[in-house]
This record gives sequence, structure tokens and C-alpha cells, in this order.
Amino acid sequence: MRSPATDRTVGVLLPRDLPADRILPYARRAEELGFGALWVVEDLGFRGGIAQAAAVLASTDRIRVGIGLLPAGARNVAFAALEIASLAQLFPGRVDVAVGHGMPAWMRSVGQWPRSPLTLLREYVDALRALLRGELTQRRGQYVHLDGVQLDPSALPDVVPDILAGVRGPKSLALSGEVADGTVLAEPVAPEYARAALGHIAAGRPHRLVAYNIASVDADPLAALTAARPGLEWIGEPDWHAHIAPLPFADELVALRSGCASREEFARRMPDDWIARLAVAGSPEEARARLDGLRTAGVTDIVLAPVGPDPVGALESLATVLGA
Repeated sequence: MRSPATDRTVGVLLPRDLPADRILPYARRAEELGFGALWVVEDLGFRGGIAQAAAVLASTDRIRVGIGLLPAGARNVAFAALEIASLAQLFPGRVDVAVGHGMPAWMRSVGQWPRSPLTLLREYVDALRALLRGELTQRRGQYVHLDGVQLDPSALPDVVPDILAGVRGPKSLALSGEVADGTVLAEPVAPEYARAALGHIAAGRPHRLVAYNIASVDADPLAALTAARPGLEWIGEPDWHAHIAPLPFADELVALRSGCASREEFARRMPDDWIARLAVAGSPEEARARLDGLRTAGVTDIVLAPVGPDPVGALESLATVLGA
């Protein structure tokens, strides 16, 4: 049976805790089903983003692979450039890389949270792009120090990957609009949040907006909402306030979370219509309408995060939202 046409605007997230022996089958099935991209994450305590991306790229033929994200404080920028250039050279036109601050608690736990995350990210993206272009790079920044560093011509990719910023918060989004080729927004991304983020980004040139969202698609819309619910149990925490603030029920959501003894109780008590706004969840027709709403709000790259005990199987239902 012929594979469906690739939908380049819709990708999937590789679950961070997927058993190792299922990672490559997951990636290959995502490509077969026509998803345009697969994004890997680098969460502390799980798996490295570069290693995952390399394995997926080598095991597939055409699907684009994004790394979202690499914390700027975790890697010397010159050695990050070596890794990224190698991937881009070996798999031209198939690599996207997002860098960001990283989760503050994680970065503090490894002693790598800077005094000025914005300064670090600005210096890092600027130096990384220069290195990937083969420039002889001198930097004497607050965090980035390079003394005549240059990639050898034999190591330079023909296609320099997009460098995106995985950030949130007005100042960080504005910086992304200034220095990056795009912005990655962690889930949940409602259209209201996408529009608010773009207002802060205010890019003066073409700028991609990548939006992660918990996703569940089922012929029974209630079953889809029920499956998506556990994936949203953490969104009442303070770190996710920026995602929630533009929504009309933001105050109610914060009040509900404060009145719940646990994340599980919070997720259980959220109204179905909140779940429908905070996830791509419902029937195939409802999910497609949700994707259309995100595109209208300015999202260029939609990334669906499957939920449930069988992520590989979930790809089959998620693929029902893809264009012909």
C-alpha cells in the first residue's frame, strides 16, 4: 500500500520515556504515516537529544527531525556546533535545532543556571550560527568565549539547519524574535497563547512558530478527551502560567489548581471544554479544526504529543488528521 503524502506542517513528539526498543519503530511508523517531522526532547534524567536525533535520522529516509531543546548552559557552543554540523552534513535539509534556557530547577541541580539566561542565550545563538556558517569566530562575551574558532570546511553542512529558541516569557520571546529562526512553544499551545507569543516575538523577518500539544484522536470524542486529560495534569503549576494567562478561563484554572490536593485531582476535575482548548483532542474532524485554528493563529509547525500506554499505536489515530 502506498504511503500517504507527507503533511509537512504536522509532526509528532517522540515520548521521552518510550522503551529503547520502540524508538526506531516509532520513528519509522511516523514517517510511513506521512508526518512531516519528528521532534525529540532532552529532559534531564531521560535521553540525550543529539543521540536520539542521530539514531532517528539514520533509521528513516525523509522525515525532518527536530531537537527541542538543547539547554544553552549544558554544552560549550563550539562542541555543540560540531555535533549539529555533523548531523546537518550527514542528513542535509532534515535537521532543526532549538536551544533554550532549560528548566531552571534542572539547570540549577547541575550547577548550570546562569545569572543572566537572556545574555547567555543571545551570545550562544549568535556564536552557534557563526560557527555553522564556517566563520572564523571571536567572542568575548559574558558567557561565550571563543578565540579564533572555526569549523574545518570538510565539516561544514551544505544546508545550515534552522536555529530556533525554545523559550517562554515576554523577554525571552522577544529575544527569540531578534536572534532565532523560529520559536518552539512547549505544550499546551492554544491559539490565544500562540497569538500572544507572536506579539512578543515581533520578528522582522520570516520566523517559524513550533507548537507542541498533547494529542488524542478518537471516533468517540469523549474517549479522546479522557485520554488527553492525564497529559495536562501539570499545567496549573506556576511555570506554565504564560501558557494559560491568555485564556478566558485562566483565573478559574488557577483557582481550581489551588483547591486541589494533587495534580491528579486537578486533571480529574478539569471541565471537558478546558481539555478541548488545551489539547488537540476529539474526533478527527474536531482535531483538524483545532489544527486549523492553530495555523490561523500563526503556528507554522504543529507537533502532536501522543498519550496513553501505546504511543506507537496512537500514531495511527493521530494520522487521521493529516492532509491527503
